[in-house]
Amino acid sequence: MTLGTSPTAVEKYSAAFIQHSAQSVDSPVWLDTLRKRAWSTFSEFGIPVKRRGNELWKYTNLRPLSDKDFEHGVTGSVTHNQIKALGPWDDTWDTVVVVDGIFSADLSNLHGITGLNAGSLGEAITSGSVNVEQQLASLAGREDYTFTALNTAFLDDGAYVAIAANTELAAPVHVVFVTSDSSTSKAIYPRLLVDAGANTSSVIIETHLNLADSSQLSVPVVEVFAADGSTVQHYRIQMENERSFHLGTTRVNQFADATFTSTSFAVGAQIARNDIHTLLDAPGANCTLRGLYMTNGQQQQDQEISTTHAKPHCTSDQFYKGILSGKSHAVFSGKVVVERDAQKSAATQKDLNLLLSRGAEINAKPSLEIYADDVTAAHGATAGHVDRDTLFYLQSRGVDEEAAKAILIRGFAEEILNDFKPAALYEFVERVTDERIPVLLAESDSLGTA
Repeated sequence: MTLGTSPTAVEKYSAAFIQHSAQSVDSPVWLDTLRKRAWSTFSEFGIPVKRRGNELWKYTNLRPLSDKDFEHGVTGSVTHNQIKALGPWDDTWDTVVVVDGIFSADLSNLHGITGLNAGSLGEAITSGSVNVEQQLASLAGREDYTFTALNTAFLDDGAYVAIAANTELAAPVHVVFVTSDSSTSKAIYPRLLVDAGANTSSVIIETHLNLADSSQLSVPVVEVFAADGSTVQHYRIQMENERSFHLGTTRVNQFADATFTSTSFAVGAQIARNDIHTLLDAPGANCTLRGLYMTNGQQQQDQEISTTHAKPHCTSDQFYKGILSGKSHAVFSGKVVVERDAQKSAATQKDLNLLLSRGAEINAKPSLEIYADDVTAAHGATAGHVDRDTLFYLQSRGVDEEAAKAILIRGFAEEILNDFKPAALYEFVERVTDERIPVLLAESDSLGTA
């Protein structure tokens, strides 16, 4: 449970919520009720600046966010060239583009594939879909989580992806959330609802891009329903500017024999969080959660990763890697809960960090809560640097010092980079990593020093 904060932090969003509610008179009654309930939750908890006794935010100082003022309802223009220059793109993908929280039909690239319904979440809401009414905020509303509540309070539009039963999508569905270029500091609330029907196979790419140089706030929420026998391969790309805040929440519900795999790639942002929870809610469900995060300067990246084994014969794996330089900070909080009835569960979790500077810091807290007695489980975390002997090994074979350091950093990242299977996506993360390595090295002071 998050702790409360000063009334000022809530008050900053209050006028915007009142205005938003006044402009949403045509919304369905159920959505209006949902928003009001979410606002009540946010009003109670606010921005969690108090960290003592608050495990969820123990290592993260959100005072810079609480002190900042953001405007609401600000939208800007975005071009295809801007999106393609900054993020991954492939014309063969079905692409849904959301600008400042609002679906853009002009920028989206949808091919009308049979069995795929992709587009505006707002249109899916107003169409009267029973599934949307039942699913929306049913996962990302179970806990009193302040940022999920804030997103839901301002919910209007976003992206909707529904895959009909027995459909195998040949190409990925790419959902691009763009913060437009603006000198104004604004808050946006990206939303994605994915409904993967029974016995489906799909690849979902979720990309967050920021075109602005000024401070921005992005509070995305993603809900994924993976029905019996479905396979969902999810990729998450987070590319914010270094003055901005990105606080993302992903909630996944998996049913019998459903497979969910998520691989994240995170750079940029002053403070960023990837909070993902998967619920293995029927026998045979399995999930794999992996990711690579890179920080420099005074950036902070949080990975809040959790899985609940609610039924027997389920498997889960968590594996994350971080590369930290300068005076940056990262947090890995991994949690696996195996409930009493979840016999024959198998769970592993691991977080590895490469510290390139003496000022870089990682707080890692892997944990297991096991209430069943027939379980296989393991967890661990490490943080270290490249020692002198390893660096010398490459130099003794004719590689100069800077190139040797770059090779070692790239080698550490490669294991996660190889998980990005779509060719255009792999080329993108590979290029960004290669461009990022000189920035990391420029702030490094501990490579090969011991």
